[in-house]
Amino acid sequence: MMSFICLRYVTVTFQSWEKKKKVCFHCHSPKRVQAVGPVWTQCIEPNSLEEHSLYEESLDKRALRRKLTSSEKFNRRGFSEEKEATQMLMNSEFSSLLLQEARAGNKEIRSGKVTVKLASSYGFCWGVERAVAMALETRKHFPKQKIWITNEIIHNPKVNARLAEMNVQFVPHKNFVRDFSGVSSEDVVILPAFGATLNEMQYLSDLGCQIVDTTCPWVSKVWNSVDKHKRANCTSVIHGKWNHEETIATASFSEKYIIVLNIEQAQYICKYILYGGDKNEFISKFKNAMSSGFDPDRDLEAVGIANQTTMLKNETNAIAKLFEETMLKKFGPQELSKHFIAFNTICDATQERQDAMLDLVEEPLDLVLVVGGFNSSNTSHLQEIAERKGIPSYYIDGPERIGPHNRIVFRSSSSQELLEKENFLKRGPITIGVTSGASTPDKIVQDVLERVFMIHKLYCSS
Repeated sequence: MMSFICLRYVTVTFQSWEKKKKVCFHCHSPKRVQAVGPVWTQCIEPNSLEEHSLYEESLDKRALRRKLTSSEKFNRRGFSEEKEATQMLMNSEFSSLLLQEARAGNKEIRSGKVTVKLASSYGFCWGVERAVAMALETRKHFPKQKIWITNEIIHNPKVNARLAEMNVQFVPHKNFVRDFSGVSSEDVVILPAFGATLNEMQYLSDLGCQIVDTTCPWVSKVWNSVDKHKRANCTSVIHGKWNHEETIATASFSEKYIIVLNIEQAQYICKYILYGGDKNEFISKFKNAMSSGFDPDRDLEAVGIANQTTMLKNETNAIAKLFEETMLKKFGPQELSKHFIAFNTICDATQERQDAMLDLVEEPLDLVLVVGGFNSSNTSHLQEIAERKGIPSYYIDGPERIGPHNRIVFRSSSSQELLEKENFLKRGPITIGVTSGASTPDKIVQDVLERVFMIHKLYCSS
């Protein structure tokens, strides 16, 4: 079934915006849109029964982003008149006096026979705290208007649930496609800490609604880097998860890109650069992780390195070094600068938490608790560090995972499956290392520790 709808035109005057292409917002592909007149366009997405809203996408993504963010209805600073009341709410709902005292001391907490050693850096990072505060400010500033968030504000279920209680609605989505049909020009739309795609930003701007952008500045820094790749005619090699919101957004600001999950995938690509290989196999392997029309024989002549800000910094550095060595071997030192560029886009907060975890696991510990949302990439990498060290470790998203009779329900860093462990706390004195992801409020960590102290007192004190 074909749907006919009116194309929303965007008037642009900058000379670099002369050339445009018509793109289906849901399909994200110019090949699935055809013009049938000067005003009407036709979406030819197969097996589609819904109208697909269309827009014009500028080929100059950097200039388009600047235009969108300079709009009077685009807010990136929050609402200063609401900050004092918002900070009081943040303190009451998300902070922890117990952890504040531990931070001010030697980062140890003792209760009965349990000693807790806290990582030197953990919990809410500045970018996450800023995003949550801006969302709360928005709710207070627009008390009567309908407010949407294009995605989870951060990867923490309790924080997102609290916003839902405040009647902040989440834009529904299916298979990475957001359904904005319920959003009107009178509404307010919050962009989360991970950012939003260029397509989404343009659509919402064209719609005319108020936009509040809480995108972490470190994520924006990565977007600036991929823009530099494009200007240098380089393909962006993005170290990240192809289905993660941040990486999806970053890819939308890239012209040519390929996403690599780990060093093994990077080695596969570098081997192809040096020696060639089965092109069809290559395309199949990265079918969800590369730009439309990607040709490995053409698009790997020059590369720039970027990353999802929550990935392991050591692996990002190793991937960058591997590509640099590959280009050096293929083109020689005199031509290296034409075929390889890299900028430091590793988030300071992510790096600090990973370094703190590396130090923590060197302590004499009986076990490690890693607290954070199960869809939090930075938290899963903290768990990965403990697993590599071989210390018994449990990745949980809240105190309810610690049940009666000394039982814990947890996840590993690499699996979606929930696991159970009976008698996870040993009898007698015990030392526990604790850290939390950058999206985890201190209050949740305190609740976890109080549950641990209670369980140990009831079942393990003798």
